[in-house]
Amino acid sequence: MNLHQSKLYFEDIDRALDHVVDMEALRNKSILVTGATGTIGSFVADALIRYSQKNNADTVIYLGGRNAEKLRHQFGIQKNVDFLQYDMNAPIGFNVHVDYIIHAAGNAHPAAFNGNPVGTTMGNIESTFRLLEYLRLHEGKRLLYVSSGEVYGQGDVSLDSFDELYSGYLDVLSPRSCYPLSKRMTENLCSSYWKQYGVESVIVRPCHTYGPYMTETDNRAHAQFFRNALDGENIILKSAGTQMRSYNYVADCAAALLSVLIQGISGEAYNLANPHSKLTIAELAKKIAVAGHSRVVFEIPDAVDLANQSPIPKQVLNSAKIEKLGWKPTFDVEEGICHTLNILRGL
Repeated sequence: MNLHQSKLYFEDIDRALDHVVDMEALRNKSILVTGATGTIGSFVADALIRYSQKNNADTVIYLGGRNAEKLRHQFGIQKNVDFLQYDMNAPIGFNVHVDYIIHAAGNAHPAAFNGNPVGTTMGNIESTFRLLEYLRLHEGKRLLYVSSGEVYGQGDVSLDSFDELYSGYLDVLSPRSCYPLSKRMTENLCSSYWKQYGVESVIVRPCHTYGPYMTETDNRAHAQFFRNALDGENIILKSAGTQMRSYNYVADCAAALLSVLIQGISGEAYNLANPHSKLTIAELAKKIAVAGHSRVVFEIPDAVDLANQSPIPKQVLNSAKIEKLGWKPTFDVEEGICHTLNILRGL
């Protein structure tokens, strides 16, 4: 469905914008969002467009993606919004001035890690290198890199949560590690550009983020749960679901991300998580089932399912650092789940 037909969707955008720290700093600026059709990038793009149009902010928004026609179909033709052909695996082909880049493009689902580990690795590193170099040569202001909570690897489960200084174990010889290892390397590339060239960069490490935009190829557990609930099917668990995770509704994620873009300290990383939304995968499945009037059933996983399962038993992120910027989450997990389902139902 077209989410722009949902009243609730725009209410959530307005609520997110109300919780961005110093949003007025983006007035009269130009911003490029890569991955503008993904879960996070799409909501951020809609929030920027909404802010500019409601406040006559004259913010110029460039939306980058592999399929410009898909971008036009999703966002429509709007004032101060332009669509750029952008493939993270190819050299940059556009030439526009941007003050800020929000780099949200990248493979973020297990099937991509297992099916294309080389492409995942090189896509993360090379795309960020090209964007940092573009910003340097065009004298832009700042890049925000959307990293991942997976950089903490298989952390110590005895810890309550992981802060930005923590570094867990990663098996460097496992192809499944292509995603977190390349995210670590790319974070270092961002801080290195800041030190060597003075190109400002800030890094966010989102926890598991859910919301109404889900690509067809997204095979992460929560995306499958939502699809099951929407289709009136049982929610299928192919493990005990005991892995503990931080979860965040995309509206809170977008507000935090924009707050870091504006207020974050260059060269530093910020965990992006709701401190009140910590639960196991099984607990999440049950909450989605209740909201979707479905039920949870267990199935024995096949070889593909086992290959796609994460080896990380706990990924709970400490959000104290980002909260010191002034950001606070406003959606608890039950509300976020209900809003996701209702928006996808066209409410």
